[in-house]
Amino acid sequence: MYTTIQFIHSYWAYLVLLIVVLATINALAGFFSKREYSAKDFRISLFALIVTHIQLLIGLVLYFVSPLGLQNITTNGMGAVMKDSVSRLYAVEHPMVMILTVVFITIGYSKHKKKLLSSKKFKTLAIFYTIALVLMLSRIPWSQWF
Repeated sequence: MYTTIQFIHSYWAYLVLLIVVLATINALAGFFSKREYSAKDFRISLFALIVTHIQLLIGLVLYFVSPLGLQNITTNGMGAVMKDSVSRLYAVEHPMVMILTVVFITIGYSKHKKKLLSSKKFKTLAIFYTIALVLMLSRIPWSQWF
């Protein structure tokens, strides 16, 4: 079960990264080009929201079944986990920062729906999705990706 969930989480992450990059670029391009917000822009931002939430659910399941997640903390103690950079990344940093990433995407998506002007919609999405993307890029376990 662990290897299957890890496989799904790892490969879904490529899709999440691609879509969040696309949504961020779309929001920034829309804001700087001052174009009208369209249904396509809505769908791109919504799809980013959906794939990140699915990844969060997969990641939470993985956190509880993985020997690198909660099991590592309960077995070795928080002090030992925090002293080892790899253990800290998988058990603490990656989960917390990715939860923050999903929170920023959710807030940005929710706030942009309340805006009436296209420029304000794009600005809100650009700010929150860019913060989320930077956070996401900061805590991806790159050694596992390449």
